[in-house]
Amino acid sequence: MTFSVRAKEVSKDLPDRIDALQQDWAAENPDFDTYAMGIVGRIMILGCLLDQRVSEVLKPYQLQYSEFDVLATLRRAGSPYELTPKILLSTVVLTSGAMTALLDRLTKRGLTRRGNSPTDGRKRTVILTEKGKKLVDEVAELRFKEASQAISCFSQKESFALSNQLRKMSKWLEDRRD
Repeated sequence: MTFSVRAKEVSKDLPDRIDALQQDWAAENPDFDTYAMGIVGRIMILGCLLDQRVSEVLKPYQLQYSEFDVLATLRRAGSPYELTPKILLSTVVLTSGAMTALLDRLTKRGLTRRGNSPTDGRKRTVILTEKGKKLVDEVAELRFKEASQAISCFSQKESFALSNQLRKMSKWLEDRRD
């Protein structure tokens, strides 16, 4: 499906830097169809802006996003809040070496500890400590509030529609990744 966007079709209500990009391309090469880039570019900008907002929430806790992600994954796993490093690695975008360093940092801070799998003594596990559980609950609450603030420009109907559209796009792209 191809949509064509010309400079005159740019939103006059809420112009942004993507509108400017599309106008520039329309002036320099009117044959370029910039419609899709209007959507993808805005999603990329939103990703950067949202990443900055998350970093601000995590900063007072001296946490990086990947560290919070691992702690939250352990917390969501439910009692006894224990997973293997392999499972944790599948939930974040890190190399195995980076995951090992991350787990070492969390253990040094007393947020996790290492254990042995109850079903296979050869397998090591990562266990969320009580200190880690308390921290992740506190930070997650702030994280959820920040996310709510980030979408407060939408009505409930708009946010449901946007969520469904983003889910559709995400699933479609993930299915074609391999």
